[in-house]
Amino acid sequence: MFSFRSALLNGTVVAALACGVIGCRAYQAFAAEQATFDPPPALARTDFPAWPYPSGVPDDEKEEGKLFTVPGSKQAFTFTQINKQRTTIDWFPERHPTPPPPVIAGKEGAYNACGQCHLIDGGGKPDTSDLRGLPVEYMMQQLADMRDDDRHASINGAPLAKMVAIAKALPLDDARQASEYFHSIKPVKRLRIVEGNVVPVTHPAAHAVQKVDPSGATEPIGTRIIEVPQSFARTLLRDPSSGFIAYVPAGSIRKGKALVTSGGGGRTLPCASCHGQDMRGSGAEFPSIAGRSPTAMARQLYDFKSGSRNGKNAVAMKPVVARLTDADIVNVSAYLASLDP
Repeated sequence: MFSFRSALLNGTVVAALACGVIGCRAYQAFAAEQATFDPPPALARTDFPAWPYPSGVPDDEKEEGKLFTVPGSKQAFTFTQINKQRTTIDWFPERHPTPPPPVIAGKEGAYNACGQCHLIDGGGKPDTSDLRGLPVEYMMQQLADMRDDDRHASINGAPLAKMVAIAKALPLDDARQASEYFHSIKPVKRLRIVEGNVVPVTHPAAHAVQKVDPSGATEPIGTRIIEVPQSFARTLLRDPSSGFIAYVPAGSIRKGKALVTSGGGGRTLPCASCHGQDMRGSGAEFPSIAGRSPTAMARQLYDFKSGSRNGKNAVAMKPVVARLTDADIVNVSAYLASLDP
């Protein structure tokens, strides 16, 4: 199995999960003219595992004039409205505050709507980030870190490179509007955890979503977490009410709890000292890390470990991740994902 593997990790867990924080694929029409925002060569890793950095394939769906719907919504949208415009769609406008223009409309020639990648309620997907309820100043700091080249992914070609381009193009007022909106939305659990030793075989699909092989084939889980949509079709329609299933190794939640709550006998630091006893965050600098995507969580731990995530508050995470193994990162991420957000 292909892997990119680790060097310096330890784990309390991520003083900030916002994998991409606010924005989306701003580079689209003019991507070819943009500078690369992959990590600096000295920080790029080829020894990290691949699973925290989901890859995808081009969306080859064609517009046929069909109107798509999702359960519980009165709305109907075409494929172009869902996937081929700067703006994004809102299946359930009655379930959240009115999105500000940066979230639902984007800005012509600058960036696409934040809701395209992070979804209209900020819940995101494993390849992006769950922004719901995060502190405003925390999100603003992540954007500043990206803008100042203090935050990158650890591997080349990761989705965060696109977010760095967006952060550099995003006006501060737009960033604050989006941050305040996502902060106002209370996170709810839409993740189901399954512990075991085997997982469905999966393949990269559109939107960096991992698709379960239709044959029903399985394989050993190894030292990985595999996260797939509960409904592949609804996820591709950007339905924020459709959740994910995270397959984690047997025993990983119990092992992760020991690391998170007590430091695992000195291997790391207890997460509660910064993120609170319930892991739901503390103040403006330490976000909630409970009940979020374990794929996104592991990615942050690896990025802290590589040094590619090196912004204002990253220093607090350095001793946390310094001695974590790949198995530790799986266990920590599994336990945190099992908590209520």
